[in-house]
Amino acid sequence: MGTVMERQTSQRHEIRRAFERTHRPLGAQEVLDIAGKRLPKLGIATVYRAINQLVEEGWLVTVKLPGEPTCKYELANKGHHHHFHCNDCGKVYDVDGCPGGLSDMVPDGFSLQGHDLVLYGQCDTCEKTAPR
Repeated sequence: MGTVMERQTSQRHEIRRAFERTHRPLGAQEVLDIAGKRLPKLGIATVYRAINQLVEEGWLVTVKLPGEPTCKYELANKGHHHHFHCNDCGKVYDVDGCPGGLSDMVPDGFSLQGHDLVLYGQCDTCEKTAPR
């Protein structure tokens, strides 16, 4: 049987792999579902602790979606991008590119310091399985 340190290292490794393999923002439950396939004894509290540590280390960043009670997290090294939120399954996907020209929308005398854009609809999986 492995030591506590070995278990923590393997748990953290699988949590990192969940983010690296999916290439999209994940919530803690999604991380548990993915990493738990390889580590069935992994618990949600461990996932939250690891995510918080990875955010503190700068490896993950928080993705907050308007109207959503829980956060999602993604790799910190992605650069500027936006998100697509599936209304059916709740998964969030990265969207490359930016519409630009947003400074033109800012009222006179104001300065734009940043923006977030979230697109809403159905992901390809939900679109394929939706009743017609």
